[in-house]
Amino acid sequence: MAKICSNQQALNSPYARKLTERQCEKLYWACLEILERTGVHLYEQEAVDLLKKAGAHVTDGNRVRIPSGLVEKALTTVPKTVTLCDQNGNRVIHGGGHQSYFGTGSDCLNIRDHRTGERRLAVLKDIQEGMILCDALENIDFVMCMFLPSDVHQEVLDRYEMEAMLNYTNKPVIYVTTEFSGCVDAIKMAEIVAGGEESLVTHPFAGCYINVTTGLRHNQEALQKLLFLSGKGLPFTYIPSAQGGVTAPITIAGTMAMNNAGALTGLVISQLKREGAPFIMPGWGGNMLDMRTTIQPYADPEKRGQAIDFAHFLGIPTFALAGCSESKLVDEQAAAEAAMTLFTDAIFGGNFVHDVGYLESGLCGSLPQLVICNEILSWIEAFMKGVEISDETLCLDLIDEVGPDGQFLDCQHTLENFRDRWYPNLFERSNFDGWQSKGGKSLGERANENVNQILEDHKPEPLPKDVAKAVHDIVEQAENTR
Repeated sequence: MAKICSNQQALNSPYARKLTERQCEKLYWACLEILERTGVHLYEQEAVDLLKKAGAHVTDGNRVRIPSGLVEKALTTVPKTVTLCDQNGNRVIHGGGHQSYFGTGSDCLNIRDHRTGERRLAVLKDIQEGMILCDALENIDFVMCMFLPSDVHQEVLDRYEMEAMLNYTNKPVIYVTTEFSGCVDAIKMAEIVAGGEESLVTHPFAGCYINVTTGLRHNQEALQKLLFLSGKGLPFTYIPSAQGGVTAPITIAGTMAMNNAGALTGLVISQLKREGAPFIMPGWGGNMLDMRTTIQPYADPEKRGQAIDFAHFLGIPTFALAGCSESKLVDEQAAAEAAMTLFTDAIFGGNFVHDVGYLESGLCGSLPQLVICNEILSWIEAFMKGVEISDETLCLDLIDEVGPDGQFLDCQHTLENFRDRWYPNLFERSNFDGWQSKGGKSLGERANENVNQILEDHKPEPLPKDVAKAVHDIVEQAENTR
């Protein structure tokens, strides 16, 4: 597990920000004005009723204008960190502050098959193999389903995704469901694995990724999931979608204001439903539609950093986005964009960083690309640790002992400490002859081999047979009622 953390002053770790406190404050005031002046449309009556009872102004049945005081109050009750466990109940993720954890994305329609090089529709086996790979990769901290399986009934594919994640990895899960009933079933499965409803609340290992239509239009299924999970005290992300130039202003600031007004709407509703309900807000902001291609880019530089700064200003954990690329292949562009986005999210301190391994602006995934990203994360972790300057590490006595004409290769100190330096697993460091003697393979070829080796050798800890059967029974029930 990477556990990459920026701004650790004791270790002098690297740290960056884009927005000043004054800019964050102005953005926050803009969000409050949008909520009070323009308001939001809510397509779930319970959410409207909760806000109306708390003092919000409701017109036209579901247009809700939210007073600033409700936002201010919600910020006093929302937790500043969100903890996720592994399926054995060990607390492995403490999302908050500047601590970064990294995971895959969800719902890619296609996969770049590492065995054939073919771009094809994803199937359930791809999810299963992806989870085995994630279980083995030390710098992948949580999992999402990665792919949409085309070989199961589409009405219940989210149940198959959840079952695969529970069966093929022990790591924390962030799941996506196509409708509210899928969210309910996902929690039933998680409660079975956890050993009961209370056990899942006290040791949560699953969080829901909730997408919202826009910052000002909150669809029924998103609100139903929010209310259900808040009522149980279970974690979720609440991510309004904003496309600059289409569903939001083209300017970064305008898109940020609309998007975060929507996130704060979700925050208020969650805290009205249950004070102290865990809540995760967007960690990217300023999205735009590429007006030349009509593609919504994933790896663009302009949306990076400021949303994480704003969430830190509010003291709310973030769901960030990195390790992705617009490239159609596992190539130089894919590696460059993955590295740049992972580095920026780490140095700004995004908390739950997803979409690692994405290609083609989120339409395609790749297992070798995920392996390459794992190596990039290893590099970033070593970079972010900072440097210890102390009497012990300065080694002045040793330098004096060896003197101007000596060397340190056969020193006991070197033997005892050389393993503390960073060494790559996938990146090539041999000289030319050494590289050639190993086959002269490219990074992509080495990544392919690494994927095959892991899939052959790694055996995730299986669920107990009775638990696995109970989980599958929920999938079968959904199949029978579709």
